[in-house]
Amino acid sequence: MKAPASENREKNANTEIKSVIRTDKLIRTVTDADGQELHILQGVNCQIYAGESVAILGSSGAGKSTLLGLLAGLDQASGGEIWLNDQPMSQLDEEGRAQMRQQVGFVFQSFQLLEHLTALENVMLPLELAGEKDYQAKARQWLERVGLGERTKHYPRQLSGGEQQRVAIARAFAGDPLVLFADEPTGNLDSVTGQSIIDLLFTLNKENNTTLILVTHDANLAQHCQRRLTLSDGLLHEEAAVAVAEEA
Repeated sequence: MKAPASENREKNANTEIKSVIRTDKLIRTVTDADGQELHILQGVNCQIYAGESVAILGSSGAGKSTLLGLLAGLDQASGGEIWLNDQPMSQLDEEGRAQMRQQVGFVFQSFQLLEHLTALENVMLPLELAGEKDYQAKARQWLERVGLGERTKHYPRQLSGGEQQRVAIARAFAGDPLVLFADEPTGNLDSVTGQSIIDLLFTLNKENNTTLILVTHDANLAQHCQRRLTLSDGLLHEEAAVAVAEEA
């Protein structure tokens, strides 16, 4: 059995493992079609350490995906601060934010593959844009790791939902991210396929010692995480620490 999350954080303090993401009074406000302000996040504070796996839960419309987008640098907060690897995001211009996003990977519910590119090309593209050497070989290696070594030339329309999500996972991990964000990664999959994606995601996360932050309604997926945070009324609340079964 793995140690409860509280014990992990005590070990982090003792071994000086730093937080990779920290927020202070994070606010996100939007204006609806009637000109009324909607306060989605109302002062979120959290701290996530290197190598942790964290699930963010909450009812539909609570703002989970909004929070994930802010933490990943895909959107900007209305107030407060986010630090990624000790870098305050509010001080970055668009170029700086783009460079910062190279430190993170993202897996979406809807896969977000480019339909006109093959599986190999979908994994290659961000590596090539980032200036990665031998990007084709690296992309091919990652497709092999997710079990798609024989499907590299297939287009998304020729792949099942589970295979498309495997391509998305390969693309996310191929960039060697400091943090991997996953937004409902099993939401569009049946239970059997979803379980295979869960197993793959956590196996690769463990092998690469990546910090994993995911949004999910899937209780089974959340139970794999060391910590579970619930977003309610614009604030994050941490569930009581529980032991997580060691993956085989």
